[in-house]
Amino acid sequence: MSPARPRLLYVTDLAYPARGRRYCDEDIFLTSRLREDFDLALCHPRDAAALMDGFDAVVVRNSGPVLAYQDAYEAFRTRASATGKPVYNPLTGRGDMAGKQYLLDLSAAGHPVIPTVDRPHDLHLLPEARRYVVKPRLGADSIGLRVVPAAGVRDLVDGSVLVQPHVDFAYEVSFYFVDHDFQYALHAPDPDRRWQLQPYEPTPGDLEFARHFIDWNTLDHGIQRVDACRAPDGELLLVELEDLNPYLSLDALDEAGREAFTAAMAASLRRFLRDAGATGS
Repeated sequence: MSPARPRLLYVTDLAYPARGRRYCDEDIFLTSRLREDFDLALCHPRDAAALMDGFDAVVVRNSGPVLAYQDAYEAFRTRASATGKPVYNPLTGRGDMAGKQYLLDLSAAGHPVIPTVDRPHDLHLLPEARRYVVKPRLGADSIGLRVVPAAGVRDLVDGSVLVQPHVDFAYEVSFYFVDHDFQYALHAPDPDRRWQLQPYEPTPGDLEFARHFIDWNTLDHGIQRVDACRAPDGELLLVELEDLNPYLSLDALDEAGREAFTAAMAASLRRFLRDAGATGS
């Protein structure tokens, strides 16, 4: 009798209305490949807490901004912690999974991030700019993000938002990792068309920059995306460290690139399940 295959509850919101993208297509593709190695069932994030007991592990993918189902997400985290259910990505991430506090911490510690503050009396720590970006601490997918003139910033800083100078960057670039292994990079050559991504060949310095934040996050397993912008002086600055449910933009890769990523993800999941002692039953 052959051993049972691991059972995965794959959490995704197939109806999430992403701007300029179809998240559902990515998860349909990924699950079609992962079924070669695992028994899978898909569910909406609101249903994860109720269904997880019937599976060996939970995989959180394109589940949309947590703000849309905050209570259900907290219930999911609480139940996973209480039962010891393995969750991929592990719920110990220090990046966006835990909110935007990391941007403040990294900025204060002098890491290469866009300078960030959250208190009126710290505004003087930011570089002078004509415009500033104001974003919610718990925001995602640009929800609630505003660009305001310098004269209007102080009145908006109430502890619930972060403030950054508006950087006239040359382009944005994202680096995609599985576990600690770099997979590919994509960039948007036109800042006004940020979702029209193209493959990007990173320099050794670019990869050193991205790996710095992957190492800082200390996640042994999972998928992470390091989002950065190229500042006017040529320096890369961190925009976001997405470690909960990063959209992968697999449609921007060729077929070989997509297959290579799914193979890396499947291998990562096998290692994760082995280390968690959840190898099927």
